[in-house]
Amino acid sequence: MKRLFGALLNYFIKGLLIVVPLGAAFFLIFWGVSTLDNALNLSAHLWVDKNGKPIYIPGLGIVNVFVIILIAGILVTNVITDPIKGWFRRWLNRLPIFKFLYSSIKDLTEAFVGDEKKFNEPVLVEVNEFGMKKIGFMVRKDMASIGLPGEVAVYFPWSYSFAGQVIIISADKVKPIDKSAAEIMKFVISGGVSGLE
Repeated sequence: MKRLFGALLNYFIKGLLIVVPLGAAFFLIFWGVSTLDNALNLSAHLWVDKNGKPIYIPGLGIVNVFVIILIAGILVTNVITDPIKGWFRRWLNRLPIFKFLYSSIKDLTEAFVGDEKKFNEPVLVEVNEFGMKKIGFMVRKDMASIGLPGEVAVYFPWSYSFAGQVIIISADKVKPIDKSAAEIMKFVISGGVSGLE
């Protein structure tokens, strides 16, 4: 009986290791998609049935987001000219709080998906005299503009978070890592338990 219970417990734990991460990942994706869809779905405001009840079309909010992003990309690429960009910058300068939020979010977005991705150079940094090292991403190779020649800026993401910190350190303490940025980011964000296969 003890052996049977032990075997069942072992199977349960192994099943747990498969089901919990899968379930959590699916739940987070479902929650994110459904929240976005509910927030941006205009079907209930636009259409009603014969009885005057709003018609809700699932997925229309996601389609709206996709279409808006696509149209914005087409406009920025083909229509918006330098004078319009200049006007937009001047308009932003009149709204300092909005400008701060917009530029911060824009920079963070561009760091991951822009033409010039910022987190694409993983590095290993020696942080103390005992040989402790941290994994980060080189974000500036020259800090002379603020009076720190020979120093670099490295971003360290935190595990299980999208937050992190930037440190300035001597360039000779930084070594490149011969792995893809995606693998290294996965390794750091997961707390070192995945990636680097």
